[in-house]
Amino acid sequence: MTRLEYCQFLLSSQVNYTLTYFADHAQKWSHDTIGRYLRRERITPALVWDNVKDQIVETKEGYLIFDDTVLDKNYSRKIEPARRQWSSTAKRVIEGIGVVTCVYVNPALERFWVIDYRIYAPETDGKTKLDHVAEMLRHSVDVKDLAFSTVLMDSWYASMPLWKLIEQLGKRYYCPLKANRLVSLSPEQAYQRVDRLAWDQGQALSGQLVHIKKMPKGHRVKLFRLVLSNERTDFVITNDVAQSSVQATQEECGVRWKIEQFHRELKQTTGIERCQCRRERIQRNHIGCAILVWVRLKALADQIGTSVYALKRDLLSDYMVQQLRNPSIKMALA
Repeated sequence: MTRLEYCQFLLSSQVNYTLTYFADHAQKWSHDTIGRYLRRERITPALVWDNVKDQIVETKEGYLIFDDTVLDKNYSRKIEPARRQWSSTAKRVIEGIGVVTCVYVNPALERFWVIDYRIYAPETDGKTKLDHVAEMLRHSVDVKDLAFSTVLMDSWYASMPLWKLIEQLGKRYYCPLKANRLVSLSPEQAYQRVDRLAWDQGQALSGQLVHIKKMPKGHRVKLFRLVLSNERTDFVITNDVAQSSVQATQEECGVRWKIEQFHRELKQTTGIERCQCRRERIQRNHIGCAILVWVRLKALADQIGTSVYALKRDLLSDYMVQQLRNPSIKMALA
């Protein structure tokens, strides 16, 4: 067994990603052999970077996007890294494995690449999701030496230590705030919730400078109100105080959906959620291999101008052609 062969299984399989299914179809390995390999192997985020670094087309106007996704293990109670946590997909707390990811975006080419990830397992390493994001951000600058200008994140990562780190690195950020976040328009005014601020016509178009509670004295950021629908209004801050367009701000924030696309494709084409093994090491290796499979699918999709979904679906095309010409089970009517 090798990493290549396990990844090939994840790439080729359509609905079943269990070790038993792999063993039944591989023929040359047993379930136990595959299990021993996955317990012995050690797949790390560095392997993802090794496989993707030559594919990236860097630009000084690039984006780093951070977010997390939860791999649904809600019907499992003995999988070691699974824990109770909020899932934005399920819109509730479920049993699952949290994965914090980092995506690099080239806006001119409208292409993106996953460059890093971390498993959220505070019982194992004592790290929060914010710790993982800060670690990946520093690694992108100090080790990967990536060219980028902007960091995007969800409101879950709207924290003072992370904002300070981004500013220390000389980068800008756009970050949504929760409606109850407290801000002040001037040192003389009291703090109030962002959703209770008054907005005149000019401020609605060009934003307004605010001080966020607990940020250093005199530190101000630009706040924008994005009215997305009658039911939804987002509040976004940026340290780019020269930004004066709500439309441009909305476009900047729109780039963040690339990471949502990545999470959706990852879950629907690689079987990343389907591993049923209990051991943490096997789960970590399975997750790493699934991300490597997505890297391969995405590279091929970009080369031929198609989608990851189309590539995965087309694996069945030859089978369908064969079965329609010469079916293994012939239909009969009484």
